[in-house]
Amino acid sequence: MTSPFGPAALPYGVFSPAGEAPRVGVRLGDTVVDLAATLGGDVFARPSLNAFMATGHAEWVRTRRRVTDLVSGDIPDEAVHALSDVTLHLPIEVGDYVDFYASEHHATNVGRLFRPGSDPLTPNWKHLPIGYHGRAGTVVVSGTDVVRPSGQRRPPGADAPTFGPSVRLDIEAEVGFVVGTGSALGAPVPVTEFATRVFGVVLLNDWSARDLQAWEYVPLGPFLGKSFATSISAWVLPLLALDAARVPTPVQDPEPLPYLRETDPWGLDLDISVTWNGQEVSRPPYRTMYWSPAQMLAHLTVNGASTRTGDLFASGTVSGPEKDQRGAFLELTWGGEEPIVVAGEERTFLRDGDEVVLTATAPGPDGTRVGLGEVRGRVRPAR
Repeated sequence: MTSPFGPAALPYGVFSPAGEAPRVGVRLGDTVVDLAATLGGDVFARPSLNAFMATGHAEWVRTRRRVTDLVSGDIPDEAVHALSDVTLHLPIEVGDYVDFYASEHHATNVGRLFRPGSDPLTPNWKHLPIGYHGRAGTVVVSGTDVVRPSGQRRPPGADAPTFGPSVRLDIEAEVGFVVGTGSALGAPVPVTEFATRVFGVVLLNDWSARDLQAWEYVPLGPFLGKSFATSISAWVLPLLALDAARVPTPVQDPEPLPYLRETDPWGLDLDISVTWNGQEVSRPPYRTMYWSPAQMLAHLTVNGASTRTGDLFASGTVSGPEKDQRGAFLELTWGGEEPIVVAGEERTFLRDGDEVVLTATAPGPDGTRVGLGEVRGRVRPAR
């Protein structure tokens, strides 16, 4: 079987062999090719992708051609490392982190759970991509353990909150977009500049403490229930690798305001898999997302907010119309009322010791598949 990390993919990451400094490489199959050793240049001898991303779109295109030529020829043995022999690091220095809420199916399910008897979508939902600011300092690389968060939660029927570890710890399968070249304060980014501003994509798990979230989120939205950990893949797949994965977005009705209108929509056909303790429990399809990442970036900046190299914005939970396409356990178990069987046991939310792994592939050229790096995380007890 052809690897999803073949020459059509070539995602960038930051790695270090034992006892050596971190630097930039690309993944080829189950190996890492050292770009500092093969292409040279100071931008690849760094512990993050930021310096390279800041060089801009034209250089991204030129470098991808160089890397493609490199991997199709004879690579010096000393520049090729087995993936199992290196340490992978957080690939970017995260500037700001914004999370959106772009799946109509997810938003509808959550609305029905949280506001039964009311319209599941808020009045603004189909007019703008709803989002919130997260904490950039709690973005961690795949493989990092996640400590169960503590905070206030009000049990059902109680008059007052209690404090303690979350008992409704959840995941959200998402896709993240990494800004390569920023924009000035006061200068909105139009939808047409998405592909020249955004360097690439990562898989992302927005860990969520639903009991903390439910008590705190009115009236200002997510806070402690979301800010304790966000995991991303160690590999950043360039947008340049996703040409064959572009699809139309769903019909947007009512028509968005002019600044959100796309003549060439940036829908993406990404096929995500969620496994819980080794068992696949969901396959969320990114192609169903209502708002595109180009619209997210345009809305994020339309008020004049600036962006910087390394900024990360995420799609929000990816969910499809079917039950086995839901990207959060809140939806998959319908608020805990409909447990699913995992390894022969009925489960709802996460227990200490549980491990969740997200993987994804997308169509590549000539019928190939390109892979996004996995996102793996294990829950550890509260401190």
